[in-house]
Amino acid sequence: MFGFGQAIGIDLGTATVLVHVRGKGIVLREPSVVAIDRNTGEAVSVGEEARRMLGKTPGNIVAIRPLKDGVISDYSVTEKMLKYFIRKVCGRFIIAPTIMVCVPSGVTEVEKKAVIDAATQAGAKKVYLIEEPIAAAIGAGIDINKACGSMVVDMGGGTTDIAVISLGGAVVSTSIKVAGNKFDEYIIKYIKKKYNVIIGDRTAEDLKINIGCVYPRMQRLEMQVRGRHLGSGLPVNINVNSDDILEALREPVSQVIEAVVSVLERTPPELAADISDRGIYMTGGGCLVHGLDKLIQEKTKINVMIAEESVSCVALGTGKALENEEMLAQLDAKRKIPQY
Repeated sequence: MFGFGQAIGIDLGTATVLVHVRGKGIVLREPSVVAIDRNTGEAVSVGEEARRMLGKTPGNIVAIRPLKDGVISDYSVTEKMLKYFIRKVCGRFIIAPTIMVCVPSGVTEVEKKAVIDAATQAGAKKVYLIEEPIAAAIGAGIDINKACGSMVVDMGGGTTDIAVISLGGAVVSTSIKVAGNKFDEYIIKYIKKKYNVIIGDRTAEDLKINIGCVYPRMQRLEMQVRGRHLGSGLPVNINVNSDDILEALREPVSQVIEAVVSVLERTPPELAADISDRGIYMTGGGCLVHGLDKLIQEKTKINVMIAEESVSCVALGTGKALENEEMLAQLDAKRKIPQY
């Protein structure tokens, strides 16, 4: 049962949803996938069980990701997913909880309202929104209230959010729709072009995790995968190596580097000097692709550090922000975040 004053932080990611409950820490980490029955419109399964259905469902069931590029693409399905996860975390509650949800920097007011409405319909008493790089910085242990520049690159599934933070807010920020999922798409395209074989999203993700790199490896890795040959239409096994993935990811990674450099170019000189001294912090699951930190460091000439528990940083930061009454009071007073 929820007691009085319960608070839930949700990292509503394109690929994964993480839920933080005050006093308990991160209690849920599941894929943001919902399997829907086309005939009834009801959710058949949510999370990991639904992810296993991707690409394998019969005609009357469709497994979908209700978020695309960090924002809600299917409102009703997102509402069902949120309701399921909130109920799974806390059961039936007497008093509706306060919920804080992360959103990419630069989302529109319409997109913010969609998140707030979905969380409210899922059972929230009050909904706060927090920008992902701010939450990521808090989760990485950075004191964002100091008069000192800190740079965070948060790469999730749908977006890469980059921000220079000082005195509790983002001074310069950008959000690009190039992240983990886009990397998977480029791997699929490359395998199709080079080997004339179609592979699925899950296979591409496995390649990225196991042998993927964006900076040359000391030792070349190889992995066997199964796909469908475009010529014969039959299943085939092919051996893919890490050099293939390096080539496949060259274009999307260059877009990430370009965005990082663009933010640095727009950063005030005093804050840029702080970043040069303190380094760039990387968070999110996408930053774990081998060599990404080395590549950014090489291009910017600034030390790059991957945060501890990088995958969980945004959710942890959301939880900490909810515990900070002063921060919540400031959000309410300044009305930076709409309240419904």
